[in-house]
Amino acid sequence: MHINDAVFLEDLCPKFRFRQWRKSIHRFTGKSCIYCGKPSESIDHVLPRSQGGLSTTENCVPACLSCNGDKSDENALYWYRRQKFYDPRRAMAIRAWLEGDLRLAIRLLQWANPNCEVSHKNYETGESKYEAA
Repeated sequence: MHINDAVFLEDLCPKFRFRQWRKSIHRFTGKSCIYCGKPSESIDHVLPRSQGGLSTTENCVPACLSCNGDKSDENALYWYRRQKFYDPRRAMAIRAWLEGDLRLAIRLLQWANPNCEVSHKNYETGESKYEAA
Protein backbone atom coordinates (compact mmCIF):
# COMPACT_ATOMS: atom_id res chain seq x y z
CA MET A 1 0.00 0.00 0.00
CA HIS A 2 1.30 3.42 -0.93
CA ILE A 3 0.98 6.42 1.39
CA ASN A 4 -1.04 8.12 -1.36
CA ASP A 5 -3.57 5.27 -1.20
CA ALA A 6 -4.09 5.57 2.56
CA VAL A 7 -7.29 7.00 3.99
CA PHE A 8 -6.80 9.27 6.99
CA LEU A 9 -9.47 9.88 9.61
CA GLU A 10 -9.09 13.65 9.25
CA ASP A 11 -9.85 13.33 5.52
CA LEU A 12 -13.16 11.63 6.33
CA CYS A 13 -14.09 14.10 9.06
CA PRO A 14 -12.82 17.70 8.59
CA LYS A 15 -14.11 18.68 12.05
CA PHE A 16 -11.73 16.11 13.56
CA ARG A 17 -8.77 17.77 11.79
CA PHE A 18 -9.88 21.21 13.03
CA ARG A 19 -10.27 19.90 16.59
CA GLN A 20 -6.81 18.32 16.51
CA TRP A 21 -5.33 21.57 15.17
CA ARG A 22 -6.89 23.57 18.02
CA LYS A 23 -5.62 21.04 20.60
CA SER A 24 -2.11 21.20 19.16
CA ILE A 25 -2.03 25.00 19.51
CA HIS A 26 -2.95 24.69 23.20
CA ARG A 27 -0.41 21.91 23.65
CA PHE A 28 2.44 24.11 22.33
CA THR A 29 2.10 26.45 25.32
CA GLY A 30 1.18 23.89 27.95
CA LYS A 31 -2.46 25.06 27.82
CA SER A 32 -1.59 28.55 29.05
CA CYS A 33 -2.59 31.93 27.68
CA ILE A 34 0.18 33.43 25.56
CA TYR A 35 -0.66 36.90 26.92
CA CYS A 36 -1.05 36.48 30.69
CA GLY A 37 -0.06 32.86 31.43
CA LYS A 38 -3.42 31.76 32.88
CA PRO A 39 -5.06 28.55 31.58
CA SER A 40 -6.11 28.97 27.95
CA GLU A 41 -9.69 28.18 26.99
CA SER A 42 -9.87 29.73 23.53
CA ILE A 43 -7.94 30.51 20.38
CA ASP A 44 -7.25 34.16 19.56
CA HIS A 45 -6.35 35.66 16.18
CA VAL A 46 -3.33 37.94 16.72
CA LEU A 47 -4.29 39.91 13.63
CA PRO A 48 -8.11 39.83 13.88
CA ARG A 49 -10.14 38.32 11.09
CA SER A 50 -11.98 41.66 10.80
CA GLN A 51 -8.63 43.17 9.75
CA GLY A 52 -7.79 40.41 7.28
CA GLY A 53 -6.16 37.92 9.67
CA LEU A 54 -6.28 34.28 8.60
CA SER A 55 -6.97 31.16 10.65
CA THR A 56 -3.44 29.82 10.36
CA THR A 57 -1.16 28.47 13.07
CA GLU A 58 1.04 31.56 12.80
CA ASN A 59 -1.91 33.89 13.43
CA CYS A 60 -3.80 31.85 16.07
CA VAL A 61 -2.56 31.70 19.64
CA PRO A 62 -3.96 30.14 22.82
CA ALA A 63 -5.66 32.70 25.06
CA CYS A 64 -7.78 32.78 28.18
CA LEU A 65 -11.35 34.00 27.77
CA SER A 66 -10.55 37.21 29.63
CA CYS A 67 -7.69 38.25 27.33
CA ASN A 68 -9.52 37.12 24.20
CA GLY A 69 -12.64 39.06 25.11
CA ASP A 70 -10.76 42.16 26.26
CA LYS A 71 -8.59 42.25 23.13
CA SER A 72 -11.66 41.94 20.91
CA ASP A 73 -10.74 42.99 17.37
CA GLU A 74 -7.60 44.99 18.20
CA ASN A 75 -4.14 44.10 16.98
CA ALA A 76 -2.66 41.91 19.72
CA LEU A 77 0.71 43.63 19.98
CA TYR A 78 -0.81 47.09 20.38
CA TRP A 79 -3.37 45.80 22.90
CA TYR A 80 -0.78 43.80 24.84
CA ARG A 81 1.53 46.80 25.38
CA ARG A 82 -1.23 48.57 27.34
CA GLN A 83 -1.86 45.70 29.77
CA LYS A 84 -0.72 45.65 33.42
CA PHE A 85 0.65 42.12 32.95
CA TYR A 86 2.79 43.13 29.93
CA ASP A 87 6.00 41.11 29.78
CA PRO A 88 8.56 41.86 27.04
CA ARG A 89 9.49 38.16 26.88
CA ARG A 90 5.89 37.26 26.08
CA ALA A 91 5.75 40.10 23.53
CA MET A 92 8.82 38.63 21.82
CA ALA A 93 7.16 35.20 21.95
CA ILE A 94 4.05 36.58 20.23
CA ARG A 95 6.23 38.19 17.55
CA ALA A 96 8.15 34.90 17.04
CA TRP A 97 4.85 32.98 16.83
CA LEU A 98 3.61 35.41 14.15
CA GLU A 99 6.79 34.88 12.16
CA GLY A 100 6.29 31.11 12.30
CA ASP A 101 9.21 30.39 14.65
CA LEU A 102 7.28 28.29 17.18
CA ARG A 103 10.43 26.88 18.76
CA LEU A 104 11.66 30.36 19.67
CA ALA A 105 8.17 31.34 20.87
CA ILE A 106 8.01 28.29 23.14
CA ARG A 107 11.47 28.98 24.59
CA LEU A 108 10.55 32.60 25.29
CA LEU A 109 7.32 31.49 26.99
CA GLN A 110 9.31 29.03 29.12
CA TRP A 111 11.66 31.86 30.05
CA ALA A 112 8.70 34.08 30.99
CA ASN A 113 7.08 31.32 33.06
CA PRO A 114 9.68 28.72 34.16
CA ASN A 115 7.10 26.73 36.18
CA CYS A 116 5.03 25.98 33.09
CA GLU A 117 5.38 22.50 31.59
CA VAL A 118 5.34 22.79 27.81
CA SER A 119 4.92 19.67 25.74
CA HIS A 120 6.65 20.33 22.44
CA LYS A 121 8.65 17.13 22.01
CA ASN A 122 6.58 16.02 19.01
CA TYR A 123 7.04 19.40 17.35
CA GLU A 124 10.83 19.38 17.70
CA THR A 125 11.30 15.84 16.41
CA GLY A 126 8.63 16.11 13.72
CA GLU A 127 6.79 13.09 15.12
CA SER A 128 3.06 12.77 15.45
CA LYS A 129 1.05 10.36 17.54
CA TYR A 130 -1.62 10.15 14.83
CA GLU A 131 -1.22 7.31 12.38
CA ALA A 132 -3.00 6.36 9.17
CA ALA A 133 -6.08 4.17 9.54
